Amino acid sequence: MIIATDMPEVAQCAVSQCAFNTDNSCHARAITIGDGDNPDCDTYFRNSSHTRSHRSAGVGACKVAACDHNEDLECCADSIQVGEQGGEVKCLTCTCH
Repeated sequence: MIIATDMPEVAQCAVSQCAFNTDNSCHARAITIGDGDNPDCDTYFRNSSHTRSHRSAGVGACKVAACDHNEDLECCADSIQVGEQGGEVKCLTCTCH
């Protein structure tokens, strides 16, 4: 069964060492962002092999309750950017109130 939902797109991912990253794009089916106040990409994993998928990733869940884009643990931004910040892989779109 394939379930279609509306999710914000991961418009860009600058973390080239992630297994889901090909050509600065995330190709996971969906990613999860956050842990408390930390907007890290929970789906990230370092791997020398990369996915062959051509689909665009969406944001399935966001666990950063203080993010301005978080509504009921779901991201409501139009799209997000993922990249490295402070040595961690994070949602760079996250803005906290």
